Amino acid sequence: MVTRSAMIELECDAVLFDLDGVLVDSTACTVRLWRRWAAEHDLDHDEIMRVVHGRPTIETIRFVAPHLPAEEEATRFDAAEAFDTDGVTGIEGAAQLVRFLPSDAWAVVTSGTRDTAMTRLTHTGLPIPSVLVTADDVNRGKPDPEAYLLAAAKLGVKPERCVVVEDAPVGVSAAHSAGMRVVAVETTHSQSELQEADVTAKQLSDIRVLWKDKRPGGRLAVGVLVGPRPAR
Repeated sequence: MVTRSAMIELECDAVLFDLDGVLVDSTACTVRLWRRWAAEHDLDHDEIMRVVHGRPTIETIRFVAPHLPAEEEATRFDAAEAFDTDGVTGIEGAAQLVRFLPSDAWAVVTSGTRDTAMTRLTHTGLPIPSVLVTADDVNRGKPDPEAYLLAAAKLGVKPERCVVVEDAPVGVSAAHSAGMRVVAVETTHSQSELQEADVTAKQLSDIRVLWKDKRPGGRLAVGVLVGPRPAR
């Protein structure tokens, strides 16, 4: 018996991408910076890394070190991170995927600062989206839905007509709370940790943008390849 791969399609009007772990691989940089910060404060680095993905810096600090002045620590950490590109690389297929989309049909929604996002997009050669929502733009970070709702509003798209591509459970929760459907990429978390997502992809290159109607105003769909991938 031969098991074939299948394509699951989610029709939409816009695609909202998380940045780190979805379009950009910043794991090495993130681990290095948090390891240094943990050592400075005699904290368990492994415990920090269990909660850091998808959260704004200040909320991570509040979570793991409530005894520290969170705003002061976050400002210092974010300043160090903002222009650090050591170990930051683009994820395979990211540039092709976003360049296939019209400028008014995609956005980046990140828990990082605007400086960090701009540095990483530029460093990896990714286009700068017309809508970029960062930690600087919201009062409440993921898993709160504020950032995703703001991106949809800026694009002029109803939340239920958005598909979000995420890699972290807090991001998946944020998108669902915003009334959006979610494709989770198994970059930083396992499939079992991403069960809340509507569909999971092994890697970003398993995701396609499909035109359901190529006429002006035609609808898009996000296609996700699941099951065994065809041999090359």
